[in-house]
Amino acid sequence: MPLLFSYGTLQQKEVQIANFGRELLGKKEIVQGYIVGEIEITDERVLRESGKAIHPILRFTGNLADEVSGTVFEITDVELAQADDYEVDDYVRMLVKLQSGKECWIYAAATNA
Repeated sequence: MPLLFSYGTLQQKEVQIANFGRELLGKKEIVQGYIVGEIEITDERVLRESGKAIHPILRFTGNLADEVSGTVFEITDVELAQADDYEVDDYVRMLVKLQSGKECWIYAAATNA
């Protein structure tokens, strides 16, 4: 089953239920080489589900001293596709190695992917 790292709205119970039909259980994790920035969301569905116009976005730095804390969820392939549908075009899904050594999907800024 795929692992998905969330540092933002996918950690919200209401977003999980709206997108996956269930609340996800996860474990705390760290991704290195990224910092958190912000973007303004204009997609009506995402605004409605998250309740927020400003969302966090991972920006790659390549510096291992830069760390972002979040939650790793074990999800199905279908749920991964549902997460892709939730994320707006400013994000790109990519596979990274977490601080723990596990490989995991993240959503990061498409501009520096």
